[in-house]
Amino acid sequence: MIVAAYQGTPIEGDIEAGFAKLDEILGQAAAQNAKMLVFPELYLPGYNQQTLLPLLAQTIGSTWESRFADLAQKHRCGLTIGWAERDGDRLYNTASTFDASGTKLGHFRKVQLWGPTEQATFAFGDSYTVFDLNGTKTAILICYDVEFVDHTRALADLGVSLILVPTANPEGYGEQVEMMIRANAADRGLTIVYANFCGTDNGLAFGGNSIITAPDASIMARAGKDPALLLADLNDTKTIDPNFLPTYQQDYRKVSP
Repeated sequence: MIVAAYQGTPIEGDIEAGFAKLDEILGQAAAQNAKMLVFPELYLPGYNQQTLLPLLAQTIGSTWESRFADLAQKHRCGLTIGWAERDGDRLYNTASTFDASGTKLGHFRKVQLWGPTEQATFAFGDSYTVFDLNGTKTAILICYDVEFVDHTRALADLGVSLILVPTANPEGYGEQVEMMIRANAADRGLTIVYANFCGTDNGLAFGGNSIITAPDASIMARAGKDPALLLADLNDTKTIDPNFLPTYQQDYRKVSP
């Protein structure tokens, strides 16, 4: 199975421009036989759009999700995309996954809200979503979530081997985040597809550097600072011999201060 990550510039609240780009990139990914394409975090309506978020956020099953499903079906390519969800008085930083038939496979609300702005805007998610993607047990995390080894380990313990990660990682955090993602991938033998923005959104600059990480922590595909479509074939993933997987949890000895 070929998976893809789109790194692009924010739409800054222009919803129709966002759907036009989504249509274009899904077509490009499908032409290269991708079965799943990951878009960035809060792609609709934009990550740094605190004024627009409460006005444009959508409910589950509303127009945005219907259009996501239709485009996935049109191009016969699965889609994972971040968007702003409204549930009553609460807003959630959400991502949904649709397969190539347009069937919704997963719905995830960000668990680890990053910084005071996110925590003031959104309610915390409180559960994982795990589903089968063409025979591969798969999960969604959003940005900051994937930096926590507790979450990647918990998903691995559920049998997950592929994690799809929409993200909006600002400029200046690229190297440390990449190290954590690669380490967490190798910790439990996971493939991680990490799709970030590049450019700016309402004055906030993003770092790019989207990656697809193999289970042995090697990089299968990496973007720079410009728009890019990354692809990787899961058949080519380098795995770690189970005998050489880290044993930190079993070996840890607590020392009194």
